[in-house]
Amino acid sequence: MSKQDVILCESLETSLARAIEKSPHDKLFILTDEHTTDLCMPSLKHVSSLKAAEEIIIGAEDTHKTLETLASVWQTLSEKGASRHSLLINVGGGMVTDLGGFAAATFKRGINYINIPTTLLAMVDASVGGKTGINFNGLKNEIGAFAPASCVLIETDFLRSLDSDNFFSGYAEMLKHGLISNTAHWAELLSFPTEQIDYAYLKQLVGQSVQVKEDIVEQDPFEHGIRKALNLGHTVGHAFESLALAEDRHVLHGYAVAWGIVCELYLSHIKAGFPKDKMRQTIQFIKENYGTFIIDCNNYDRLYEYMQHDKKNTAGVINFTLLKEIGNVSINQTANKNEIFEMFDFYRECMGV
Repeated sequence: MSKQDVILCESLETSLARAIEKSPHDKLFILTDEHTTDLCMPSLKHVSSLKAAEEIIIGAEDTHKTLETLASVWQTLSEKGASRHSLLINVGGGMVTDLGGFAAATFKRGINYINIPTTLLAMVDASVGGKTGINFNGLKNEIGAFAPASCVLIETDFLRSLDSDNFFSGYAEMLKHGLISNTAHWAELLSFPTEQIDYAYLKQLVGQSVQVKEDIVEQDPFEHGIRKALNLGHTVGHAFESLALAEDRHVLHGYAVAWGIVCELYLSHIKAGFPKDKMRQTIQFIKENYGTFIIDCNNYDRLYEYMQHDKKNTAGVINFTLLKEIGNVSINQTANKNEIFEMFDFYRECMGV
């Protein structure tokens, strides 16, 4: 898998012009959703290199991360005369970069694309690393491909208009990067003043967070080994998302990951010896900022079933990424059904469900 350029922009207009110049194309397309076309595209309208671009607008939120939406993007590309030499620019959150990246990876067997993430979640996670995809059959990111963007342009000024829920959704992935990297970065994230955001400081933390992910992806682009470190919190988090989807409960990805981290730090403690004090500190931060996803024992079997569909599993055995200590990651760890149900009991007890 080719390495993508990730640029923390000083000037989005300048960086975008250079990125487009490095991707020769016959036609240019911009993919946005209904939110980003209103909130973010105005700041790009004056960019001269985008004057001739065709805009494709899709529905917002994860409910539109579907085969039907993907087909509509293919359809528009086809109707507007896109060829395998065309270029697609995805402007939006993780749903747009995931779906747009997959559309680019599959249209005419693959066209170049550029990601301009506009949410914190997309900046530190979804747009970086080359994973693309859609939800399918009630399961999160069930269909997709490894297909890196030619370039990812990170403009943190977009975050000034981000609401609190979407800020914390992205921050959960940053917290995960802190847990799998080093104690200093983890502690810095726990102490960051989230009620009075210093955007210059946030830009610095975003850069550190992206670097954590980039370093891991470069070592293991196709997730055969150490890249699984990035799945901390996601085995349970994706199950929470799938349950929420089935029950029509709106849950942002990062919130599900935060609640998944609570569960998987418990498993890390009992199975890998992760320190109780650091587990408690992290869980306290999550309790204070993410609320609770309510489950009861009647949900356990269904959550377990969702976890059996996780892409990291081998021969139906549920795999977890666990921690022995901050920065000391153990991949391909297993837990039996009783241990997983005890994990849910712990989650409900410590989160006050």
